Amino acid sequence: MDATQANPTYDLSTGRGLIACPRCDALHIEEDLDQGETARCIRCNTVLARPRAGAFVQLIALSFTSIVLLIGAVFFPFLEISRMGIGNATSLFGVALAFADGVLLPLVLAVLAMIIALPVFRSFLLLYTLMPLAQGHRPHAHAADAFRMAEALRPWSMAEIFVIGTSVALVKVAGLASVHLGPAFWAFCGLIFVNVAARAFMCQTTVWDAIEQGNALPAPGDRG
Repeated sequence: MDATQANPTYDLSTGRGLIACPRCDALHIEEDLDQGETARCIRCNTVLARPRAGAFVQLIALSFTSIVLLIGAVFFPFLEISRMGIGNATSLFGVALAFADGVLLPLVLAVLAMIIALPVFRSFLLLYTLMPLAQGHRPHAHAADAFRMAEALRPWSMAEIFVIGTSVALVKVAGLASVHLGPAFWAFCGLIFVNVAARAFMCQTTVWDAIEQGNALPAPGDRG
């Protein structure tokens, strides 16, 4: 289902809003979509909205999965390097402690923030936003601000970049010693698939509409 491009003389009093294409900024009249339908930009074919049945529940499950994987990735061994019968295994937490007193401390903190702290914080923001909506309840206070921040932090969550960079480095190290990948590395690999699935289920327009409709519901104290 293609969205209809907005006319400059469009009357906002009809109750329907406008959607701007995130790629080319073309304005479209917001249409009510059924589950499984897709609204695309008529200029560049970018997906504008794609509501899915049960998407909120699936996003909540994926957010919990991300938190569990990230916590495990911090404390479980990341890799083990051995040479001539001497080996050593380390985790991301162990690396952070090793450089806690050195000049590389700011760099270590920045890396941990990008690959651990920000993704975990973003998952909590999504849970804060989506859990009441999935139950058909009124959204929490400042849910709109939480969701807006979660979407703003998405480009800064660099777990995928960390896995790619680590894989390239391990290819070079493998020629010097035996490298064994630990559970934390595979947790990061699993996180990549979780993030891809979350992006497939995420429809910003649907979330914003649910927040707006939820705010129109009476507060619990006003019922009865």
